Amino acid sequence: MKKLLLISLSVLLLPACADKNQYEQAVLEQMQKEADIKDYKITPEYMTKCVVDTTSQNMPGIFAFDPTRMTAYRNYAKMLTLTNSTDPKKTLEELRVEFGSAKDLAEAHTNYTESLMECYSAVISESEKAAKEEK
Repeated sequence: MKKLLLISLSVLLLPACADKNQYEQAVLEQMQKEADIKDYKITPEYMTKCVVDTTSQNMPGIFAFDPTRMTAYRNYAKMLTLTNSTDPKKTLEELRVEFGSAKDLAEAHTNYTESLMECYSAVISESEKAAKEEK
């Protein structure tokens, strides 16, 4: 009985992990393109972790593997890769539907942008503090 429960739980969590990993990969690709990351000598992986953690706090869903949260991860990943789409207009319309409305899509983009700015601020502040402590 315990094995059956464990297998069932594993089957449910694997797609959830894939959705979050897909979002993390999309964020990492964005961070690798950011000039500020290079200028401030921040590793893209460190910034990715910060952005993913910060955006997740304002995503729908109660906990990390909530189905609503997994859908949000999938939608955010699609939002970040919109420019790579073969038909951006169609993808944008799909995103509006998947997020619920154009307003919800805009709020998701705002969440991502604000999280990015918060992470820049936090990481730069940390590096400045570390530089002062070295002196």
